[in-house]
Amino acid sequence: MGIILGSFLGITLLVLLISFYQSRKVQKNTSEGYFLGGRSLTGGVIGASLLLCNLSATNFVGMTGDVYRFDLSTIGWETPCAIALVIVAVILIPRYLSRGFATIPDFLEERYDKTVKTMVSVLFIICYICNTLPICLYAGAITVNRIFDIPGMFGLTYAQGVWAMVLLIGVIGIIYALFGGLKVVATADTLNGVLLLAAGIMVPIFGMFVLGNGNLGDALHTILNNAPEKLNTIGSEDSLLPFSTMFTGLMPVLIYYWGMDQAIIQRALGAKNLKEGQKGLLFAGFLKLLTPFVLMFPGIICFHLYGAGTIENSDLAYATLVNGVLPKPLIGVFIAAMFGAILSTFNGTLNSVCTLFAMNIYKGKAKDGEPVSEEKIVRVGKLCGLIIGIGSMIVAPMFMYAPDGLYSMFQQLNGLFNVPIFTIMFIGYVNKKAPALAAKISLVVFIAVYGFTTFFMDLPIYYLHVSGAMFLICCIFMIIMGKIKPTDKVFERKNKNVVELEPWKYRYEVGTAIAAGAVVTYIALSPIGFASPDGADVMTGVWLVVGVAVTCVVGFLFKKIMQRFDKSVYEAATDASCQSVTENKV
Repeated sequence: MGIILGSFLGITLLVLLISFYQSRKVQKNTSEGYFLGGRSLTGGVIGASLLLCNLSATNFVGMTGDVYRFDLSTIGWETPCAIALVIVAVILIPRYLSRGFATIPDFLEERYDKTVKTMVSVLFIICYICNTLPICLYAGAITVNRIFDIPGMFGLTYAQGVWAMVLLIGVIGIIYALFGGLKVVATADTLNGVLLLAAGIMVPIFGMFVLGNGNLGDALHTILNNAPEKLNTIGSEDSLLPFSTMFTGLMPVLIYYWGMDQAIIQRALGAKNLKEGQKGLLFAGFLKLLTPFVLMFPGIICFHLYGAGTIENSDLAYATLVNGVLPKPLIGVFIAAMFGAILSTFNGTLNSVCTLFAMNIYKGKAKDGEPVSEEKIVRVGKLCGLIIGIGSMIVAPMFMYAPDGLYSMFQQLNGLFNVPIFTIMFIGYVNKKAPALAAKISLVVFIAVYGFTTFFMDLPIYYLHVSGAMFLICCIFMIIMGKIKPTDKVFERKNKNVVELEPWKYRYEVGTAIAAGAVVTYIALSPIGFASPDGADVMTGVWLVVGVAVTCVVGFLFKKIMQRFDKSVYEAATDASCQSVTENKV
């Protein structure tokens, strides 16, 4: 235990020191320096930070447990993210950076009005306080507790051990977020991302060795032929994530998460230029193709090693596997990487809460009519983060009493906020006439209907189908309102010349390859692929070849669609830039 604890503390402290050292030149007393890292983030940092902010202990704990109990159908929370990130990189981030947005609600103020901006900012903050932050702390606490056996080490009860780890993670996360700003958070994410990728890959590899008694071929044969239905990504309508949701509410959720959730997209908003922003988003998209191996295959291995139902609480499946297969000296490295992932999600989200409150709710005019100073805005943001961070630490242990299936519960709660916000953002871009009143009504009605049907009714349909239906209904309503009572506010795309807007020249090719990789993954892990009830055979190979051919055709069409959307963005940006240059000369 001494070796494990020593390696954990050493790596954690090293990452902390390097992160603060690398950010020493960023001015943290200005809103842009503190909240956006001085708009200095490069592609590699953005990509690694995006991935690590997404990969918290919630994912490892919840998704491994879900796969252990069911099958790979929950891969929908991972693999299609690659396609969503391509869409964000090609279509959304150029629009954000051309306008110099610091927060996503900034767009809503320009398109609708300040009230809509405030409403969405408050929704973001409520979501982070009630859901993201405490669940992140709780999932991290039970993982660290299980691996380190904190209760046994210090003579605590299980509940006391959870409280102790929640407080430790929360305090360190607050130090990162409040004293470092986005630059420190993103730098720490990059370092921890390398560690997490290496440590995350170690778990299924060592698990395969144990499963096959030292022979990877035997382990692979067991996985492919013993209960191959566990590999099924399609599942059924009774699955935790039915495949049919891809065509209703799932893609809006994923595009919202990667392109509109402040805690995530804030990394890309801090890009030094458009090229680096697109590189970072596409790099994250490529990494998302690999995450099922790190997040979900441990559940498959755990099922074959321990058998169905032997782990009473499936949320403990991942920690059980780690303790069972990793050599003791490597457990310290693994837990340091996991601890970094936990901190990344917590401190990144906390930084976003600070940003939203300070920039969108507090920022305004002082009593004497003078603008609020940059130093005061940052100070108020930090105070807000401190209060919310402490509140999250108080709420987090309450999840001990939540039902089994942490990740699924996390996604259901997020549904109260994600698709409603995506709906008004989507209509705001594609329709110029929808008024602010339509956006306000849509938000309230969407949240009310989704919340009532999901948490108070026993509907025979999946909750993402409800989101998809409400998305369509609210879109139609907002378009009709635009016909009946069109807004008189003119929204024009403008280039504020905050960063350079030259796009990355390989964005189409890389984006198409990433999207094709996502499709091939689904085909390979389906009933016509390796999840065939009869196991892998010759026909599996035939169907995979056919699937790859179809994917190539779809990829070509996808590239053409990206080019069409892309063209209008850069033409508008170029025209605005030329106009700005002309005005300056005059």
